[in-house]
Amino acid sequence: MADFTASVFQNEYLADGATDVHAIVSVTCANAGVAGQTGGGAAAEIVIIDASGSMETPSTKIRAARAGAKAALEEIVDGTWFAVVVGRHSAELAYPRHTIAMVQMTAQTRQEALLAVAHISASGGTAIGSWLTLANQLFRSAAVTQRHDILLTDGRNEGEGSRTLGAAVQAASGFFQCDCRGVGADWVVEELRSIATALLGTVDIIADPDDMEEDFATMIRSAMSRGVATARLRLWAPQGAQVLFVRQVSPSLDDLTPRGTTLSPADPRVRHRCVG
Repeated sequence: MADFTASVFQNEYLADGATDVHAIVSVTCANAGVAGQTGGGAAAEIVIIDASGSMETPSTKIRAARAGAKAALEEIVDGTWFAVVVGRHSAELAYPRHTIAMVQMTAQTRQEALLAVAHISASGGTAIGSWLTLANQLFRSAAVTQRHDILLTDGRNEGEGSRTLGAAVQAASGFFQCDCRGVGADWVVEELRSIATALLGTVDIIADPDDMEEDFATMIRSAMSRGVATARLRLWAPQGAQVLFVRQVSPSLDDLTPRGTTLSPADPRVRHRCVG
């Protein structure tokens, strides 16, 4: 069973007449177990690989993407539902191939998926919204409580309008988590950051394609170590006080203020905020 602890640090010596109190809350979790095997339900993983034409220039990017996907598949725990999505001007399933549904990881499906990933080639454009939409459909095909994916791209969302991407992100918000990675020099940091922020994930650059394999393996290992699907921080403000903002500072900077929900209409002083 997961054990959560919270420690609060604040300035106990306010100046006379001061009205603001800044508190630092440290939340830790131990004994979380393994995703899908401890806690409240099954887990699912999706690997989304950008296979647009630009990934072939230089060809080291698409080769590194295949290696990263293979490393990710090797780290997915048996019994986890999974799929591999290839992203171009539209989203396609690399594995499984013949139905929009996920399969459980076994020795056989792992080998089949590794073989499928080895044949991914680069062509076409970039339409990230369609990639996320397919991931959403796949996650809904399995009865799971933990949903996480990796999204890799080397470019910007040029194959569809910003509204399409925004709608896809909104549909996925609160449903699955997404860690975003950019490779090369043509991807847009703000674009991937907006996706990762909305989907409670991380965003980072893979400066050297040779680092992709280890980065993908690390992300999946981290996801597989989460035996808890989600966590919420409950905040209480005394009568006459209000919480002005809540910001996460680690492992990444994130404004949690707009995610607050009132626990009870009868007592708006108590609010929840999703932190993972």
